[in-house]
Amino acid sequence: MKKFSSLLLTLVALTWAGTALAADPNDPLAAWKPAFDPKGAEYTYILSNVSHPAIEGVGVGYRIRDKVWERSGGRLFVDFRPLSQLGGEKDVISKLKMGAIQGMLSSSVAAANVSDKLGIVNLPYVVDSFDKLDRFRQSEELFGEFKQSALSSGIMVVDITGYGTYGWATTTPVRNLEDAKKVNFRIAQAPVNTDIYKSWGLKFTVMPWPDVPQALQTGVINGLDHTPIVCNITKKFDVAKYFTQVDYAQGLFVHLMNKRWFDKLPQDLQTVLIDVIEEESAASRDRTRTQHDEQVAAAKAKGVEFFALSAEDRARLVEMAAPVYESWGAKIGPDYLQKVRTVLGP
Repeated sequence: MKKFSSLLLTLVALTWAGTALAADPNDPLAAWKPAFDPKGAEYTYILSNVSHPAIEGVGVGYRIRDKVWERSGGRLFVDFRPLSQLGGEKDVISKLKMGAIQGMLSSSVAAANVSDKLGIVNLPYVVDSFDKLDRFRQSEELFGEFKQSALSSGIMVVDITGYGTYGWATTTPVRNLEDAKKVNFRIAQAPVNTDIYKSWGLKFTVMPWPDVPQALQTGVINGLDHTPIVCNITKKFDVAKYFTQVDYAQGLFVHLMNKRWFDKLPQDLQTVLIDVIEEESAASRDRTRTQHDEQVAAAKAKGVEFFALSAEDRARLVEMAAPVYESWGAKIGPDYLQKVRTVLGP
């Protein structure tokens, strides 16, 4: 059943991609094939991701591939594998640690399995806007500590891209917290998300992403914790016709890299790879801002109704999340959490 659901999800995503995939309907990634022959590369960097490259924070993998090939003179090939080609995130993290693959654009919720400190970006109303994300990334003090946190696992944190701002896609209108109490929300398979929804007193179901389409259609769930970009691109708005702008966190992909492999790479190629990843990740974050606005407008044009959660309800969510800040603060480091919240502000 899970295999069927996964296939269904992929087909839905491909349908949305439209003209980009028209080149070869039998090959979901035909539009992203390299314009060069990678067989002559001296080194290969296998980079995994579970999502669709139509999402700007995912498509960055192909832009990294092409620019690294050009700057390295064809010596280094970034073999980007989106759409869960290499498996689910937990399996890929294990492969990354072992060195079976070299890189991963990991969802931020999964990245917390590598290092507790990486979970800071998932906490409610900490890194909750595009502006805060930019300030977080541009702060050598804040992002520097974030980057260092996974080294004990043999993994480098290189950069971050995103997929928009989290809220609630629902099949019935949710204008306030009282309405939210009537909804069964699907949440990601991550401990921090479970803790958040428990503290908020909301009904939730932990569910693998491939199972979501059928669950929404059959009413097993009637709400989805995700971003407008993902909900529109993957057709969730075809069933869930309402979106509540909770804006409690940024959906992020954390670029993880096997340090042992990187250390064996020639110095000049190390420089090329890191420079390109940083440049393209920064550009992708800008693209994601634009894509968010475009996807919200496209959803509204199709009849999806958007609601903004009131300032009072947001303050209530922050207040109810106090146990989460305390428990995850202990894991992340209370001083670091306080520093991030102070620098980024409310």
